[in-house]
Amino acid sequence: MRRKIRIGALISGGGTNLQAIIDACEDGRIDGEVVFVGSDHAGVKGLERARRQNIAGFVVEYGPLIRAYRQNREQVALPDDFDYADVLAKQHLFPADTPAERVQAFFCSRAAAEKRLLAEMDAHGPVDLLVLAGFMRNLTPYFIDRFNIDANNPRIMNIHPALLPSFPGVDGYGETFRYGCKVAGCTVHFIDYGEDSGPIIGQRAFPILENDSLDDVRRKGLEQEWLLYPECIQNFARGRLKPVKMTHRLDDGRIYQRTIVKVARTHG
Repeated sequence: MRRKIRIGALISGGGTNLQAIIDACEDGRIDGEVVFVGSDHAGVKGLERARRQNIAGFVVEYGPLIRAYRQNREQVALPDDFDYADVLAKQHLFPADTPAERVQAFFCSRAAAEKRLLAEMDAHGPVDLLVLAGFMRNLTPYFIDRFNIDANNPRIMNIHPALLPSFPGVDGYGETFRYGCKVAGCTVHFIDYGEDSGPIIGQRAFPILENDSLDDVRRKGLEQEWLLYPECIQNFARGRLKPVKMTHRLDDGRIYQRTIVKVARTHG
């Protein structure tokens, strides 16, 4: 019998992708079990889904910490191991011309929240994989480096409502629809230091028909997400995902490097 991987999940809302993952674990499509569900908002439906399945849940509310930092940063305790210079050197969330005070406020307030998030996660024991199932927060290098112990083997997955690298950000289906695309889709990727920029694991696409509304696109997209995410998690559970750094020499002499994910047919 294969060992089941331990999966942690972070959500911000209804948790339909969480439900798809839980269902896939229960019916054997994922060799794993969800051992905790964390949220940045109390009272969301996703936490109720976890309770119904007897899965431990917790809440780390970012909002009060962010507001407190803005009002008086001296009252917000940063992690003892927080290195702002290191975070700043690694991050790809803000362009170089972003006001320094805004960048510092973002990373310091988030690190205070992430310290609590990591502590809550640790209380439930180690997990093999962390899945973001509608978690509407960008994770910072501080968090990522403490969870991804081996930088060459990422362990944080996210699902995005667009065919990356097009339309990163919070409204992928809306951006796709308003742009006039004829094809939409969703992407599962590993998290890196940017926004929706990590190595792509899997994608599913579907046509946007002439009479489709934005609601139609979102509905069709969710249906594809519920299939894609469990499939990608199972590939992780079976050891099929192999991050590989590729180097390409462009015609103009420039060197382009990118980590991609190769999906092996069998383990090893």
